[in-house]
Amino acid sequence: MSQVVGFVGAGRMGEPMVYRLVAAGHRVQVYARRDSVRKRLREGGATVVDSADAAASSADIVIACLFSDAQLVEVLAGSDGVLAAAPREAVVVSHTTGTVSTVTDLVAGHPGGPALLDGPVSGSADDIAAGKLTVLLGGDADAVARARPVLESYAGTVIATGALGTALSVKLVNNALFAANAQMAAAALELGTRLGIGEQQLLDALAVSSGRSFAAGSIGRTGGLTTFEQVVAPFLRKDVAACRAATADLGIDIGRLGAVIDGGPLDLG
Repeated sequence: MSQVVGFVGAGRMGEPMVYRLVAAGHRVQVYARRDSVRKRLREGGATVVDSADAAASSADIVIACLFSDAQLVEVLAGSDGVLAAAPREAVVVSHTTGTVSTVTDLVAGHPGGPALLDGPVSGSADDIAAGKLTVLLGGDADAVARARPVLESYAGTVIATGALGTALSVKLVNNALFAANAQMAAAALELGTRLGIGEQQLLDALAVSSGRSFAAGSIGRTGGLTTFEQVVAPFLRKDVAACRAATADLGIDIGRLGAVIDGGPLDLG
C-alpha cells in the first residue's frame, strides 16, 4: 500500500533510498540542503521540501538517515523537530548508528509522540540500489509491522530485534566483529607478503577456502588492502568509536574484540 514517507538525510546512503521508495509507489517528501541533491531528487520523482519538520508533518512513516547522534538529536528533538512535527500515529525510523541512550532520551522527551524505531543498517549504497540492504529494527512491534513494508522498498532483509535500542546493540556488536575480522584479514595478508604470496593471489585463494570471510572479501572488492584502508577504514573508525561509546555508556567493556581491533595492522583507533 502506498504511504506518505517523510525523509531527512539524502546523503550517500539516503539518496538511493529515496529513489527506491519513489519507485515502489510511495509519495516521498524529502528535505535536503544542497541544491544539486535537491535537483536530482526532484528529477527522481520526490517532493522536495524546505525543512525537516515539513518532511514529517503529514507523513505516515518518517525516515532519518543521518551520520551521527548529534545530527539525529538536532533534527528530531525540540519544538520544531521531527518528533514534534510528525503526526502522533506516525512511525519514525532512525538509520543512525549511535548510542541507545540517544534514542531512549528522544522518546522520553516526546511522550505521546510518534513511535520511534532504531533502524541501523548493514550494507552499502549499491545494496540499497539493488534492494538488498539489511535493516535491523528495535521498538514497538506494531510500529515495526507498519514500517516494514516501506523499508522493504530498499531492504532485502528486515530483522526485528526486540525493544527500542536492541537494534543498535546488534549493529554495534556486528560492527566490532567486522572491524576485528578486518584486522585479522589484514594480518593474514601481511603474513602472505612475508611468505612471498601476492596479495590478490592470496585473496583469490581465501575466497574459495575455509579461511574466507566477508572482511577479506571486502578488501578484495575495494581493490586491495591499501585502498580498503583509505576508503573503508574511516567508516570503521567511526563505527568502533560508536561501539565503545555505547558500551561504555552501559558500563560494559568490549573485551577481546577490542584487543584484536587495537592490535591489528589497520589504524582503527
